[in-house]
Amino acid sequence: MALVTQDRASRHAAEPRGTQQVRDPFRPLAYIAAVGIALVTIVPILYVVLGGMRTTADLGARPVGLPQPWTFENYSGVLADERFWRYVLNSTFVAVITVTLTLVVGSMAAFALSRIDFRGREGVFAFFTLGLLFPPSVALLPLYVMIREIGLLDTPWGVALPQVAFGLPTTIIILRPFMRAVPAELEDSAVMDGCTRLGFFWRILLPLSRPALLTVGVLSFVASWNAFIIPLVVLTDANQLTLPLGVQQFAGQYTADTARILAFSAMSMVPALAFFSLAERRIVGGLTGAVKG
Repeated sequence: MALVTQDRASRHAAEPRGTQQVRDPFRPLAYIAAVGIALVTIVPILYVVLGGMRTTADLGARPVGLPQPWTFENYSGVLADERFWRYVLNSTFVAVITVTLTLVVGSMAAFALSRIDFRGREGVFAFFTLGLLFPPSVALLPLYVMIREIGLLDTPWGVALPQVAFGLPTTIIILRPFMRAVPAELEDSAVMDGCTRLGFFWRILLPLSRPALLTVGVLSFVASWNAFIIPLVVLTDANQLTLPLGVQQFAGQYTADTARILAFSAMSMVPALAFFSLAERRIVGGLTGAVKG
């Protein structure tokens, strides 16, 4: 027995240091921090969802607790409300326009900044990067004046176009490394086979950049769906309101019915959460590829 123990110890000592597992003393702290962040994120969502299954009287008597009794009348009332579906349709239309234009314009700009050599290319890329530092709230006044002058107030295009402009920096930053990582030999081979530069972009580069395109599309959709500041400035017609503005209007109308407001808020989160959950792996893969590129 002593010989076996000694033999195991000698083999363990003979192993290279790279193969030995090193315990990270900060790993438990990382797990605790991750659990804390998850709780901070999930608990408010659970409170809103469960609050929609309670009555306003129950919420007033017990602000924190499980529903007693459980009721689904608030959710059924929201689903039967024609305004809710109108808000959903408006948000979907704006999001589709935003995602489409962001992908088209962003991919073309990323192609030019990654595959075409011209003077000042890095300066142009740095200019787009600086766009990440300016939130939409900074440009509300000139944005409103510009949209009013071109006659796009109370229209989906008046909301979508500014969202595309503010989404382009992120789009270009994610797409450029993907397109830049494609070997130049592949483009030379395509040109020798008679493919134009535009044909190379459409037939080869875009399919190879599909993970990044999916990532950008998902991020653009979620950002457009949750946008509040730009629609608040552009939209005044009740028939054109997006879902976040609809939640605000609904809460103002049913101020005394807290449970119904929570149910409306919970239903407004479902499309974005479902879309984001289904595309989560695509987002991680696209961002990982962008970092490697």
